[in-house]
Amino acid sequence: MLHLSAACRYYLYSGPTDMRKGFDSLCGMITAQMNHNALSGAVFIFFNKKHNQVKLLLFEGDGFALYHKRLEQGTYELPEADHKRNSTAINSEQLQLILQGISLKSVRRRKRYQHPPQSSG
Repeated sequence: MLHLSAACRYYLYSGPTDMRKGFDSLCGMITAQMNHNALSGAVFIFFNKKHNQVKLLLFEGDGFALYHKRLEQGTYELPEADHKRNSTAINSEQLQLILQGISLKSVRRRKRYQHPPQSSG
């Protein structure tokens, strides 16, 4: 079973991905196109053109793990992406909603307290 942690970072590749790509090809995309380090421990998310397949790649300290899912029916809804950048940061909750097939546009969040970010300096 896939476990998504709020403590982890998640990066969504904004373009379509050839689902035949494996560990090494996806690592190359992370470095060259997403400008991230594949060894960082973050989860990198890739979808195919039809949005009916997803691959998640992460480095677990001693090697890479790859999660691949193909829907038998339906598609995944992706969040709005900044097309000037090749990757978009999302959180574990957003990824969970995407994987469960919940429409992101219909999700309404109730107001909650958020601690203001600390300024560095």
